[in-house]
Parts: sequence; C-alpha cells; structure tokens
Amino acid sequence: MIKTAKIKTPLGEMVAAASEDGICLLEFTEGRTVAADYENLTSLFNTKVKRGSNSHIRNLKKQLKEYFKGKRKEFSLPLVIPGTQFQNEAWGELMKIPFGRTSTYLEQAEAINKPGALRAVGHANASNRIAIIIPCHRVIGTDGTLVGYGGGLKRKNWLLEHEKKFSGKATDLDLFPD
Repeated sequence: MIKTAKIKTPLGEMVAAASEDGICLLEFTEGRTVAADYENLTSLFNTKVKRGSNSHIRNLKKQLKEYFKGKRKEFSLPLVIPGTQFQNEAWGELMKIPFGRTSTYLEQAEAINKPGALRAVGHANASNRIAIIIPCHRVIGTDGTLVGYGGGLKRKNWLLEHEKKFSGKATDLDLFPD
C-alpha cells in the first residue's frame, strides 16, 4: 500500500507518497493532475494508493521543514525510485550535486560517461518524481541560464536562491541578477 499526503511549503502545496520501503513521490500540486501521478504509482508498484501517512511521510515532512528553514542541507530518507538504468544513473548523479551548488546538463552527462546524451539527461531529470530531494533544480543550462524545471522556473530560482543563502558560499554561476 502506498500512502499519500499533502504538504504545505513556502513554494506551494506538494503531494508526497511513500511505500513501506520509502518515499516514491514528491511533487508540487499546482498545474498537475495528481490522479495521474497516483495511477502511475499504482502501475509501477502494482498496489493501491490511499491517503494517509506512515513513518517515511512523517520524516519527509520534518526534513522538508528543516530544509526550508535553512537547517538541513542533505536529506536522509529512503527513496524508492523505479526507472531505467539510464534514469537511475542520471538521478544518482543529481543527488551528488551539493546543496548551494549547480551543475549543467553537460556536466551531468559527462559524469555518467554519456557526454552526447544531453537531451536524454534532460528527459531523465524531467521524469524525476521526487522534487527537491533528488535536486534536479540544481541543474542549469551550459550557458548559465535557468532551464527546465517541472515546478516552474520561479520555483527553481527560489530554491537556488534559498540554497545560496544558507550555503555560506556563492553558487557556481551568478544566476541571480538584482
């Protein structure tokens, strides 16, 4: 059984889902069809999705609250992220990008030894079902511009600014003109 809950954040409402093994969804609800997310989870995990909570969702809420207060820079949550081998490589590389730093699609592709796979890396990042925790918001265009984020570029900018503020150091590129 997968449990789901809504979580209020400074960036708007998010929906979370967790199996008994860990977090399997964290997405902003605005502009999404949450029912489609639930159908996808039902298919992926071959189980029912039901509103409720479990220890993983409670821990996620606690850690997100700490993150948004600037007190948490790394998450320690079990994740359940079924995907292709390529997606899992791309997502694994995303999780290596430190808090307050950015990387580019090219750097991500090179890190997984697929330097010509920029588009595929972009598609893998776009299919990430666990926003913020798997930090696809930390990936920018090679020219330093903010590109592609399922939660919208305003949220991506906010998240990068937030991390920059609490990291104690500047991001790789100055993306935030006044």
